[in-house]
Amino acid sequence: MKKSRVAGKKVEKTSVSDPVGSDRSVVVVKPAGYPMQGMLQEYPEFSEPDVFEYYAQEQWQGLTARKGEYLFDKRMFPDFAFKIIDVKPDGSVISRMTTFVIEEIEPDRITIGEDEGIGFEDVIGQGVAKEKCRLIERFLKCPEKFGRWAPRNVLFHGLSGTGKTMLAKALSNRTDVPLFPIKATQLIGEFVGDGARRIHQLYDKAEEVAPCIIFIDELDAIALDRRYQELRGDVAEVVNALLTEMDGILPREGVCTIAATNMVQAIDLSIRSRFEEEIEFKLPDNKERLEILKRHSETFPIGLAEDVDLGEIADKTDGFSGRDLVEKILKTALHQALIEDEETVSSKHLEDALLKAKRPALSQPPKNMFA
Repeated sequence: MKKSRVAGKKVEKTSVSDPVGSDRSVVVVKPAGYPMQGMLQEYPEFSEPDVFEYYAQEQWQGLTARKGEYLFDKRMFPDFAFKIIDVKPDGSVISRMTTFVIEEIEPDRITIGEDEGIGFEDVIGQGVAKEKCRLIERFLKCPEKFGRWAPRNVLFHGLSGTGKTMLAKALSNRTDVPLFPIKATQLIGEFVGDGARRIHQLYDKAEEVAPCIIFIDELDAIALDRRYQELRGDVAEVVNALLTEMDGILPREGVCTIAATNMVQAIDLSIRSRFEEEIEFKLPDNKERLEILKRHSETFPIGLAEDVDLGEIADKTDGFSGRDLVEKILKTALHQALIEDEETVSSKHLEDALLKAKRPALSQPPKNMFA
């Protein structure tokens, strides 16, 4: 249940029931952020909600309050937005009799990833990456031994589907520490200031349960070379907040940030330089492709036909990632067999799936992209 503040007291409520007196209205507002740049980056703190109520009555007197709309504070916090979460009765005109309830920001908006039981052995191949992750494993098991030499910022890079996310989950399970998985696009807020707040909230939460891993996927969504950043929208405040956390200006003991990208050459150098270690994930070789095909086909709800030669499929799938093999070859073949009501997945099903699958295009940008 969310906590709110009204008339100087903290109350438990998520909606408005009955206003205090028949001639009074109740408006529940929640800090939303700044709609334009150049403003303060942090949300205001309300130590005296009763004072805020008097201030709000005076500033917004005469305005009509409707659920879902915004009220803008043009005085103390210029153009700061408050979202109307609830109002009773809806469409009330704000007056000196209006009661204002401040709904606090949810502290648990960022949640810890669930344990999926993934282990190092589930990541086929990537021997070099696994070996480099041993250091992170030792740090997470005993962070106090590392001090200032801790591996705090690590960059996973490589083509899509090569196991970057899986290895992060496996590392979390192996060390029995919480994993905070988040896509970079989730860090971009609706209002300027909201993105920075989300990042600091994420690291605050992580520090509470440290040692732990923060895994930021698709880093290039916010860390694109700044010469091309306008193509992805203005994310300067998000990047600055992330760099502040990565630089350790506010020490976060026991927190390891692992970011992942398919386009390492597109990452802005000022951000890339913050990572002490870069770990490359490569496409599987012939032997690893065969192991992936064997291991995943064993989980089919129906068996493989006797004419199936997975070694031949492995030979023909050079350039495919582990995800491509599972999603484009095995799953497609299995689905076709099920559609045909077959009892086994035949060689023809696999060959047809191979014909339909196009060799994946490399995710790396051309070398002269930023020339």
